[in-house]
Amino acid sequence: MNLIPEPLVYELSSPGRVGVAMPDCDVPGTPIPAVFARPELKLPEIDELTAVRHFTRLSQKNFSIDTQFYPLGSCTMKYNPKVNEAAASFPGWLHTHPLVGDGYSQGALELMWKLQRVLAEIGGFQAVSLQPAAGAHGELSGVFMIRACQIARGQSGRTRILIPDSAHGTNPASCAMAGMEAVTIPSAPDGGVDLDALKAVLDDSVAGIMLTNPNTLGLFERNIEKIAAMVHEAGGLVYGDGANLNALAGILKPGSVGIDVMHYNLHKTFSTPHGGGGPGVGIVAAGSTLKDYLPGPIVAEKDGTYSFVRPSASIGRMKLFNGNFGVLVRAYTYIRMLGAEGLRRMAENAVLNANYLRVLVEKTWKLKYPRICMHEFVAMGDVAPGVRTLDVAKRLIDCGFHPPTIYFPLIVPEALMIEPTETESKETLDAFAATLATIAREAVEHPELLAQAPHVTPIGRLDEVAAARCPVLCYRG
Repeated sequence: MNLIPEPLVYELSSPGRVGVAMPDCDVPGTPIPAVFARPELKLPEIDELTAVRHFTRLSQKNFSIDTQFYPLGSCTMKYNPKVNEAAASFPGWLHTHPLVGDGYSQGALELMWKLQRVLAEIGGFQAVSLQPAAGAHGELSGVFMIRACQIARGQSGRTRILIPDSAHGTNPASCAMAGMEAVTIPSAPDGGVDLDALKAVLDDSVAGIMLTNPNTLGLFERNIEKIAAMVHEAGGLVYGDGANLNALAGILKPGSVGIDVMHYNLHKTFSTPHGGGGPGVGIVAAGSTLKDYLPGPIVAEKDGTYSFVRPSASIGRMKLFNGNFGVLVRAYTYIRMLGAEGLRRMAENAVLNANYLRVLVEKTWKLKYPRICMHEFVAMGDVAPGVRTLDVAKRLIDCGFHPPTIYFPLIVPEALMIEPTETESKETLDAFAATLATIAREAVEHPELLAQAPHVTPIGRLDEVAAARCPVLCYRG
């Protein structure tokens, strides 16, 4: 029993208390310019130990992949091996600077060049740019490339991008930011693209299609080659949303089935950090039709020397400098440690874990598409009258599990989007499935437990509508 009460407030400051003792200044002092002084800003006066305890307690209230199961479908919160962090912390990588020039960055440039080559090989493409800083940034790059290519062909009137309703939600936003019009294509009863609906909109206004495969239902698009052929025949180009490459790496090369350009989320497939707004990398790869339009610069090699070059028809820079280099080191470390055989086994295990968990879950929960999935699957949270997916998610927190992605994709009512990743053990999956089964019983017998959850967290259920409409963005005391 903890006999020392835990402070529940942030007001830990005490007048005159300090956490660090600065030496006397041995040079003439300079007053702070008045324009920078903020007398109303009362900085806390606090000792080091209290500060350490405060932030340590806060950290212990958080979920993290190092402490709990994180089955976030689509977002893929997979475990990041610690060896990646060690490699990225080597002094040569850690202390490099983008302004020192190519001559003093040969090691970094060589790693980037090798990563470009291996990612091109994995995806079946001819060239890669490491520029984009996130998956959606890579999407935007791909749409810019498609638009630039169509304009170069004299097809500036092609301003529409086709997007299946099972796509990632950022796809339409990327189209809009690139000045293109997004056209939704409905899903067929099996969860794939409706080919008749696709055929009906293919005309000379179509610039291309954005296709997520496997899609956000966790289902492989069986007609991928036929879809690509139909779009190409109509004069369009095919963008592949490679966010779910973690189900295909080492098994299928998207460039070999008609994809012209694709982004990869390094955090989803290649175990780089995810969450907190970055850092991220959403590299973009292209085949023969679009490789000259890649954002630049990219790294080239000649006679053992590495330098930045700009593709001949490049859409230009998408980011200052050259992406988040530490993330590139982590991804390269992961790929080289696994090798081709290991990457394939990673994807196979991701699919195996997802289907194992799916079979357990569908004993007590409804699935709109009860067929073999890839890396994730979507259940429906309305397991009892009056119970919603949000209630189920909150109850899972009480049980020590982070909730899955909820209410996405939008085409599944009360969606629970579950992805175990390849790094979770059978014991963890069994425990999660058993917990979901228990919650299903509670929903029928004790629905109030779900309606009032979570019960064990420092803060109970919030008014999320009010928080979204009337946000309080800073602590007022």
